[in-house]
Amino acid sequence: MPRTLIAPSILSADFARLGEEVRAVDAAGGDWIHLDVMDGHFVPNLTFGPPVVKALRRFTDKPFDVHLMIAPADPYLAAFAEAGADTITVHVEAGPHAHRSLQTIRGLGKRAGLALNPGTPAAMVEPLIDMVDLVLVMTVNPGFGGQSFLDSALETVSRVRAMTAGRDIDIEVDGGIGPETVGRAAAAGANAFVAGNAVFKDGPERYAARIDAIRDAADRASGRTLAC
Repeated sequence: MPRTLIAPSILSADFARLGEEVRAVDAAGGDWIHLDVMDGHFVPNLTFGPPVVKALRRFTDKPFDVHLMIAPADPYLAAFAEAGADTITVHVEAGPHAHRSLQTIRGLGKRAGLALNPGTPAAMVEPLIDMVDLVLVMTVNPGFGGQSFLDSALETVSRVRAMTAGRDIDIEVDGGIGPETVGRAAAAGANAFVAGNAVFKDGPERYAARIDAIRDAADRASGRTLAC
């Protein structure tokens, strides 16, 4: 059974002190650092690009989980790889050649992820399942932090988990994740959880407790133990 992974999203961090925030969630027990890249076109928001990813790389050795909410994504894959991304996730809706995008990511020596918006059927993943290391199911409509969890996405999580059929593929969920919702996603088959406001909202002294609470709720729902 894949282990539980918590990926604090720096979209909810203090942008005036991003390096210190990354260092703090690393020390607090975050497994991955989730970086949401938005272009104001594919989603209605702008965040940051490869220079920020590169600048943050020196603050942690934890894997950088880079989620590209941009279209087109292909022209920027090499730049994010060079900046220090470990996993690069592209949206199946962002272009006509997702297979080529995944090939490119793997050719750059990175883990390849494929993301689905809430309205996109799980069937879109099936022809590409052998090309991915991670499937990211959006549990909100992408573009902004702080949205409410969409339970309708849980069926997509379950269907994607069934597709993996024992393969070593992480199923990640992103949006509205906290101790109150993470159990439902874990029970559906997710093992990696992006958490923004639920980690960052009370300041660094609470990061460890908040990450632990999310992990504990996920482990209880999935039958994992904290020792996994």
